[in-house]
Amino acid sequence: MRSVPDLADFRSVAMVIEAVAERLDVKRALFAQLEEIVAERCILATNTSSISITAIAAQLLHPSRVVGMHFFNPAPMMALVEVVRGLATSDDIAQCVHATASAWGKRAVYAKSSPGFIVNRVARPFYAEALRVLNKQGADVASIDTVMRDAGGFRMGPFESMDLIGHDVNFAVTRSVFDAYFNDPRFTPSLIQQELVNAGFLGRKMGLGFYDYSADAAKPATSVETNTRMPSTIVLGEAAPLYAALQARLSNADEMRSDMPGLVAQIDDAYLFVTDGRTATERAHAMGITNVVLIDLALDYATTLSIALTRTLQCSDDAYASVAGALSRCGYAAICFADVAGMIVMRTVAMLINEAADAINQGVCSRADLDLAMEKGVNYPLGPLAWGDRIDIDYVHDVLKHLSMHYGEDRYRVSPLIAALRYARRNFH
Repeated sequence: MRSVPDLADFRSVAMVIEAVAERLDVKRALFAQLEEIVAERCILATNTSSISITAIAAQLLHPSRVVGMHFFNPAPMMALVEVVRGLATSDDIAQCVHATASAWGKRAVYAKSSPGFIVNRVARPFYAEALRVLNKQGADVASIDTVMRDAGGFRMGPFESMDLIGHDVNFAVTRSVFDAYFNDPRFTPSLIQQELVNAGFLGRKMGLGFYDYSADAAKPATSVETNTRMPSTIVLGEAAPLYAALQARLSNADEMRSDMPGLVAQIDDAYLFVTDGRTATERAHAMGITNVVLIDLALDYATTLSIALTRTLQCSDDAYASVAGALSRCGYAAICFADVAGMIVMRTVAMLINEAADAINQGVCSRADLDLAMEKGVNYPLGPLAWGDRIDIDYVHDVLKHLSMHYGEDRYRVSPLIAALRYARRNFH
């Protein structure tokens, strides 16, 4: 590899990959210059993360040779490359670029040119739902990050991730996707993040964001429940197989079983359920009981160290303490959340699945490529579609419906693909 002083030196190359400023006019101008220099068969690839491939190519004489080749930072370490087809992109060109990326040791996926392509579109709820829970005072920043790492299995919590990316960059991507989808409420930017940008608190690079990165800054503590008591009675329910590992950790359970729908366990006077998108108070009202305690989704209940816990407004302190005590004895750190709908892991994962389903439904990419993109592009522990199959399509559908009813917003509308799979009793894979 060598540097050259002039575009004229590109005359004999077979492919050009540009990574200039993320502005349509700049990219169009560069490709217009290159088109006058390179051979007619030379591939013109753009590393854009957000600009329409169709728009970049539109004014060129040979738009069929323009293709997206979106690398993820840091490019030497991140395996994913999105190969993005514009309306005019030749299939042969896209296939050649896909093969080239694979030959370089990358994991290449195909995507249609649409706002955010695959990863920057599907990943929006990872940040948006955490920001919304924070805005609703559902939990503090450190507690949300801890639960998303420990229970959700994500490599970083959403606030840590935004601080690392930089709030100016992350907010700009969210605004770009929101604007490109004509203000679809799914992608509504956060006023909290806008304030950070306005203040210049851009994250790690500025030493301050959601966290303080100065040398003498104290590490923020998570809100672990300390008011616990050892329960005298635990009766296991007949919850779904996904929660069997959770029940197994409640190791001193009595031989009695309860047939209450969805119940994980009755612990003294408290009824423990996994969140289904309703608040604990809503669920208690519907069931006609008082001491309802909810636990959040976990990627693996057998190994997680921390789990989010919430309760009804009317739940007694003793009933709640019995649940916290049972979980503590099982090795869980019970992290306190206010009674917010869907808690944090469940609502985030459900929305990731929902956005992934819409991307598939709109022909953005294949199901296999979508899951691969999210695993390799942003290090998710599971692809969203595989996660949906694991949780159960019916359950994901119900979580989204409950969130939609609770907030009364189109943001949580169920993807038509999820609805269709539910009625057909089919999975994504």
